[in-house]
Amino acid sequence: MDVGLSSLRSEAVGAMRTALVSAESLQLTLKTELSQEEQALTLTNSSLKESHKAGNEDLKEMLESNKESLKLEAMKRIVGLIAKGKNSSELFPAVVKNVASKNIELKKLVYVYLVRYAEEQQDLALLSISTFQRALKDPNQMIRASALRVLSSIRVPIIVPIMMLAIKEAAADLSPYVRKTSAHAIQKLYSLDPDQKEQLIEVIEKLLKDKSTLVAGSVVMAFEEVCPDRIDLIHKNYRKLCNLLVDVEEWGQVVIISMLTRYARTQFTSPWKEGAMFDENNEKTFYDSDSEEKKGRTEVKPYIMDPDHRLLLRNTKPLLQSRNTAVVMSVAQLYWHLAPKHEVNIVTKSLVRLLRSHREVQYIVLQNIATMSIQRKGMFEPFMKSFYVRSTDATHIKTLKLEILTNLANEANISTILREFQTYVKSQDKMFAAATIQAIGRCATNISEVTDTCLNGLVLLLSNRDETVVAESVVVIKKLLQTQPTQHSEIIKHMAKLFDNITVPMARASILWLMGEYCERVPKIAPDVLRKTAKTFTAEEDIVKLQIVNLAAKLYLTNSKQTKLLTQYILNLGKYDQNYDIRDRTRFIRQLIVPSEKSGALNKYARRILLAPKPAPVLESAFKDRDRFQLGTLSHSLNTKTTGYQELSDWPDVAPDQSVRNVEVIEPVKEWAPIVGKAKKPKSDKFYSDDEEEKEEEGSESSGSEDSSSSSSSSSGEESGSESEEESSEESENTSSDGKGSSGSEKSSSESESEQKKKKKTKKAPQKKSKPTAADSDSDENGNGPVAQASSSSAESSSGSETDSEDDTDSDSLTAQKKKSDMKSKPKVEVKSKKEVSLLDLDDFSPAPTDAPKYSALSSSLLSDLEGLSLSNISSTMQVTTPSFGPVKTYELLHHMTGKGLSAKYHFPRQPCLYQPSMVAVQVILTNSSDHSLEKIHIGDRNPASLNIHCFNTIERLEPEASVTVSMGIDFSDSTQAANFQLCTKEDQFSVSIQPAVGELLMPSTVTEQDFCKEQSKLLGMNETSVTITMAKANTSSQAISKQVLSVANVGVVSSSQNDFHRFAGRTVSSGALVLVSLELKEACTALLTINTEKSVMASMLLRDLKQALSQA
Repeated sequence: MDVGLSSLRSEAVGAMRTALVSAESLQLTLKTELSQEEQALTLTNSSLKESHKAGNEDLKEMLESNKESLKLEAMKRIVGLIAKGKNSSELFPAVVKNVASKNIELKKLVYVYLVRYAEEQQDLALLSISTFQRALKDPNQMIRASALRVLSSIRVPIIVPIMMLAIKEAAADLSPYVRKTSAHAIQKLYSLDPDQKEQLIEVIEKLLKDKSTLVAGSVVMAFEEVCPDRIDLIHKNYRKLCNLLVDVEEWGQVVIISMLTRYARTQFTSPWKEGAMFDENNEKTFYDSDSEEKKGRTEVKPYIMDPDHRLLLRNTKPLLQSRNTAVVMSVAQLYWHLAPKHEVNIVTKSLVRLLRSHREVQYIVLQNIATMSIQRKGMFEPFMKSFYVRSTDATHIKTLKLEILTNLANEANISTILREFQTYVKSQDKMFAAATIQAIGRCATNISEVTDTCLNGLVLLLSNRDETVVAESVVVIKKLLQTQPTQHSEIIKHMAKLFDNITVPMARASILWLMGEYCERVPKIAPDVLRKTAKTFTAEEDIVKLQIVNLAAKLYLTNSKQTKLLTQYILNLGKYDQNYDIRDRTRFIRQLIVPSEKSGALNKYARRILLAPKPAPVLESAFKDRDRFQLGTLSHSLNTKTTGYQELSDWPDVAPDQSVRNVEVIEPVKEWAPIVGKAKKPKSDKFYSDDEEEKEEEGSESSGSEDSSSSSSSSSGEESGSESEEESSEESENTSSDGKGSSGSEKSSSESESEQKKKKKTKKAPQKKSKPTAADSDSDENGNGPVAQASSSSAESSSGSETDSEDDTDSDSLTAQKKKSDMKSKPKVEVKSKKEVSLLDLDDFSPAPTDAPKYSALSSSLLSDLEGLSLSNISSTMQVTTPSFGPVKTYELLHHMTGKGLSAKYHFPRQPCLYQPSMVAVQVILTNSSDHSLEKIHIGDRNPASLNIHCFNTIERLEPEASVTVSMGIDFSDSTQAANFQLCTKEDQFSVSIQPAVGELLMPSTVTEQDFCKEQSKLLGMNETSVTITMAKANTSSQAISKQVLSVANVGVVSSSQNDFHRFAGRTVSSGALVLVSLELKEACTALLTINTEKSVMASMLLRDLKQALSQA
C-alpha cells in the first residue's frame, strides 16, 4: 500500500512540474483578482437584480399603504409591467389583499392582474374566493364580469361546483356584458371538467335565446367548443342569428358564419346539382316534348331554394364590405360552400380587395383564391392583373400568385400570361424563377395550342447562365417530351450536349432518363453519354447513379454490341456502392438482363419490363386536392387535417323538416311596441280583407322572426333584405323571358297562389317588407317561378322590384313620406309592367286566358299589402323590352371550303333567349354547298367544357344547296371571350367559335329620365367611364345618334327633355347589371360620351365601339 501511494504521489508531483514549466513557456499567470471589466459587469448584474427587487419592494409598500391613490398608481405600474411581458407573480400576495377594495378603478385593475396570475398562484387565489363570490353580486357590471372571469381562471377541480353556480347566475344577469362573460367561462369550465357537459349545454341553450348582439358571438363560440354536434339547439335560433349577424362584433361574426355554414349543409338541399340542370331540362322539354321519355322528365320538380337558405345568403352579403379581413374571408367561404354557382361571383371583388392588406393576409387569401380558381376560372379572370407579381412581394406570395395565374390560363389569355412569365424567369429570386418554369410546363400541358411555343422557350433557357434555371428547364422539358417524343429528337440531342455542363443532380438524372427511355431515337449519342457517366459514376449523387444503372440496362437490351462491357463495368461499380438502394438495384438489374441459370423465366420479359411505354406525367396544381377542406380553415392552409377541424357534411338528398325553425316567437311582447302599433293599425284593417282576418292575426303572432329586439338590427335586416329584392327582381325579370305556354303559366300561377295563402298565415305584418323577397329568390332558381309571379301576382312582383333602387340610399323616413304618393300610382304602374312582361314573354304564344281573372281576384289584397313596402317608381319602369332598332349583322362561322361543303353563318337576333334568361340568343344559318347530302349535323365538344350552350337539335339530313336556320343560346357570362365548340357532321368535326360584340351582351331597358339620373348618381367613381369625342356631322341629329348607338349596343332609348342630351339604358344579359349610356352634345361637333356600370371592362370596350361608330360618317 505504502509503495502504491508513494508512486502515485511522485506521478502527481511530476505532472505538476510539467504544468508549471509549460505555463512558464507560454508566459501564463494565474490571477487571483477580477479585472475592472469583470468587476463592472458583476456590479451591473447585481445592481439590476437589486434595483428590480427594490422596485418590487417599492410597489409592495405602495400596495400596503393606506392611501388609495398610491395603491392605484402601484396597480397601474404593475399592469404596465405585465403588458411589457415582465414577471410580476411575486407581488401576488400584496395585490390579492386589495381585492376587497371599495375603489372601483382599483378593483378593476386587481381583477386584471388576478386573471393573469390566478392559474399560477392557485392556493393564494383560493383564499380570496369568498371575495369573488361577493363581487358576483356587485352593482357594477364590470366588477361582476371581472369576478366571474377571475373565478373561471382558477383552474382547480375543487371549485367546479362554485364556478357552475356562478355561470348559471351570470347567464341570467340583466347586463349583456356579464352574460357574454358567462359564455366565455363555459369554455374554461368545460376544458377543466368535461363531465359538466350536460349542465353547460342547458346554459348554452338559454344563452342562445339571448337577443343581445353582444352575447351572440360568445355563446356560439361556447356552442362550437362544447357541443358542436347539437344542431337541434340552433333550429329555433337560426333566423335570429342570421338577422343579428350584421350588428355582432367582428370576432363573433366569424364564429357565427362558420357555424351557420356547417348548419346549412345539414339542413338544406344542394343548390348545385339540381338547380340549373333541372331548370334547363324543364325548359327544353317544354319546347321539344316529342317523346314520352321527355314528358316524364318534366315531372321532376325544379330546385326551389329554402327561404331560410336565402335568408342566410342575403344577410351575410353586406359583410363582404367589412373592414375586417377575417369576416370577408368567412363570408367568401360561406358563399363558396352554400350559394348557387351563379351567385358565388359576388365575393370576387371583395377577395381581390383583401390583396392590398399585409402579406400575412395576402398569403391566406391567395391560398383560398388558388383553390377556388381551379374549379371556377371565370370568377377571377377579369381581375387577372391583380395577381401579377410585384418586385416587393415575398417569395411565398410570388409563388401563390404564379399558381393562380397558371390556373387562370386559357386560350384567350395565354399569350399575356406567357409574356408575364418571361419576365419572371429573369428574376433574381432563384426559387421563384424555378417555380415559373414549372408553371410554363403546366401551361404547355393544359393548353395544347402553346405546347410547342413553351417547349421552344424552355430549350432557349437551357443556355441560361443560371444553373438553377437550366436544371428546372431540363426537368420540365423531360415531362413535356413524354407527351410527344417522336417529334423532338433534336431537343434530346441538344440536352445530351449540355450534360457535361449541368451539375444539379435532378437535371442530370432527367437527361439520363430521357436518353434511356428514347435510346432508339438517339442510337449514336446514348452510348457515348453512358461512357462519360461510367467515368464519373463514383462521384455522382445517388439519384444520378440510379439513372446511370437504368440507362446501362436499357442500352444493353437495345444495343448490346456497343454497351455490353460498359454495362458490366457499371454493374460492378454499383455492386460495391455505399448506398444499399444502388446495390439492390444493381443486383436486380444484373439478374434481369444478363441471362444465367439462376435468372429463370423473368429474363424473357426484361425488355417488356424496362422499355414498357410510360404514361406522360400529369402536371397538376398543388392546390387541386385542397378543396376537401373548408376554405379559410387552418387545415386548408396546411393541407392536412388539424386537431379540432370539423368536416362539412354532404348536402342531404331530402331537406329535413323546415318547420323546426318556425317555433320561435314565445315573446309576443315585441309586437306591441308603441311605434310599430301606430304604424300598423290602419294597414292591418286594409290588409286582411278576407274572412280569415282573426286567424291570420293569430298566425302572425305565433310565427315570425324575433329580430325586432333593437332598431338597428331590424333596419339592417331590412337593408339586406332589400338588397336581395333587387337581385331577385332582376333575375325574375330576366327569367320571365322564357316564354312559357298557357298550360305552364296556369300550373305555376296556381302554385304561387297557394304559396301566397300559406305565407299570409305564417308571416306577421312588420315583415312584409322583406318576406316577399324570399318568395322572389325562391323562384329565381327555377324557370317556372318568375312566370308564376308575373301571371298570378303582378302587384306583388312589381312591389318587390320597386323596392330595389332606393334601399341603399333612401332612409326609412323618406320611405314613409313616399308611401302616400306611390299608393295612388300603383295600379297604373302594375298594369303597365304586366303588359310589357306579357309582350316579352309571349312573343310566339297566345296569352293564357286564366291570367286576367286571377289578377283581378288578388289585386285588392295585394294592393293593401303594398302599403307596407317602401316604393319607388324606378324598377317598375325598368322593364326589359324588345329593341326599337335591330340591325342584322351576319358573321361567318364556317367557310364551305373548310367545312367540306358545309358553310355556316350566324347573327344575333337581339331577342330574349327562350332556353335560359342568362343566355344570348344566336341564330345560325347552315348551308350545304356540296353535291351530296350531309347527315347528323350537331354540336360536339365545347371548350372550356363548362361553357353553357343550349345546342340546336341534331339535323338528320341536309340536302345539297339546301339551307336551314337554327337557334342556339350561349351564356357568355358578360364576357366577350369567344365560345369555342365543334360543329359536327356524321363524318367530320370542325372547330368553330362565336365571338360576341360587347353590345350584344346587353338587353334594352325602359326607364324615365328622372330615374335614369337617380341610378346614374349611384354609379359614379370607378363605375363611370367617359371620353370626349368628335362626331361626324351626319351623326349630330337625334335620329342619327340613336341609329348609331343602337347599331353598336342592344340598349333602350330614354326619352329626354333636353335636346343636347341623349340617354340609353340596358342590362347585361348574364348578371343583369345596369348599363347607362349618356351623350352630351357640346360645341363644334364634340360630345361627352359617358357610360355608368359596375362592369368596368365592358364599359371601356363599349366606349371604344360607340366612339368609333359616332365619329364615322
